[in-house]
Amino acid sequence: MNNILIIGAGRSASALINYVLSKAKEYQWFVTVADADPKLAESKVKDHPNGRAAWLDVMKVNDRREMITRADVVVSLLPAHLHLEVAHDCIKLNKHLITASYVSKEMYRLGDEARDRELIFMGEMGLDPGIDHMSAMQKINEIKEAGGKLTAFRSYTGGLIAPESDDNPWHYKFTWNPRNVVLAGQGTAQYLENGKFRFIPYNRLFQEYRPIDVDGVGRYEVYANRDSLLYREVYGLSGIPNILRGTIRGEGFCDAWNALIKIGLTDGSYPIHEAGEMTYHEWMEAYVGKGPGSVKERIAHLLDEDINSPVIKKLEWLGLFRKKKIKMPQATPALILEHLLLEKWQLQEGDKDMIIMQHEFEYEMNKKKKLLTSTLVLEGNDKSDTAMSRLVGLPMGIFVRLVMNGKITSKGVNIPVMREVYEPVLEELKEYGVAFIEKEVDL
Repeated sequence: MNNILIIGAGRSASALINYVLSKAKEYQWFVTVADADPKLAESKVKDHPNGRAAWLDVMKVNDRREMITRADVVVSLLPAHLHLEVAHDCIKLNKHLITASYVSKEMYRLGDEARDRELIFMGEMGLDPGIDHMSAMQKINEIKEAGGKLTAFRSYTGGLIAPESDDNPWHYKFTWNPRNVVLAGQGTAQYLENGKFRFIPYNRLFQEYRPIDVDGVGRYEVYANRDSLLYREVYGLSGIPNILRGTIRGEGFCDAWNALIKIGLTDGSYPIHEAGEMTYHEWMEAYVGKGPGSVKERIAHLLDEDINSPVIKKLEWLGLFRKKKIKMPQATPALILEHLLLEKWQLQEGDKDMIIMQHEFEYEMNKKKKLLTSTLVLEGNDKSDTAMSRLVGLPMGIFVRLVMNGKITSKGVNIPVMREVYEPVLEELKEYGVAFIEKEVDL
């Protein structure tokens, strides 16, 4: 095998492309980076002798299949809903496939066919999901093999802004897909607490957050992720009474985001017909109607907030009360909000992002109860070389190398919870400063 196809050259692609190209000369690989924006792809390949940039409209089936035909391993960095199209092509054309996205039920249904063809289909091979799975499984297996019995597993991850670049009241800037940030948490979060099921619907999700302390960095907030229950069996924790996966945000973020939900600004289900001519001030007034006091005062009343509260100040900082035109005809509230946040939460030159991942393992061993906390903190270098790009791209790149060199035996549709994957990937990640700090206390 010597041909690799990377589809997508967006935000999280840089570290992956750089890694694969850095290995291409050593192993005599040829790397094609395909994107709907060929100039973007060219900027990532940078005239590397073992690489080329190519234009690809992924919805043009014949073009897509022609490009996949020439590859041995395909890496898809497309939006999650497009992976399935690529996956069907890879089955038909006998190509291995790697993605960083959550594996859908439809993708899992391809497992038998992929296995029959001896194909490796690896999903959730990025940061979260990805490094979270691998680092958790490594430690869970270590505890079990030492004779410990796990009673609680909690895992939190956040793509944040480094303290030295934190210059806005939300303590947040975009380091990954803005659409995913705006739509985050929609649905019902599910987890286990003291043996009891806990369900938190979207309208309460950002009210029911919990504080965490991260050594050397500070205090943050965590809201529950999607369905934590899915990972009981995957992690070999079928009888565990406590399991929770969550997202980390800065202090004050959750209350302010909850305000956006209560107003109705994260709703993507209907268009606002006159948004092209409406101001942000008029948009807010449309949610509270006429009445005594200013629009800001009426929004504060709707949210049961003081006019000078930190929540209202964050909404004001976004520009929601400005008499500036939205200029987005027929846009949904969620799309208008995304457009506004793109303006306000952009990484600036010199800004550094920061990834925090923290696992908590409670277990019993030799009749003693223990809490092991395992924490990863990594800062980016600048707005282009981000920690997010590195921690999404590097695990994928390392796994590509393992597949290309015949080191992976697990066929079918999988996520990276097997020892043959997590041990070499986590070991090599240490060379890039990706290491967890552990702290253990008796309970």
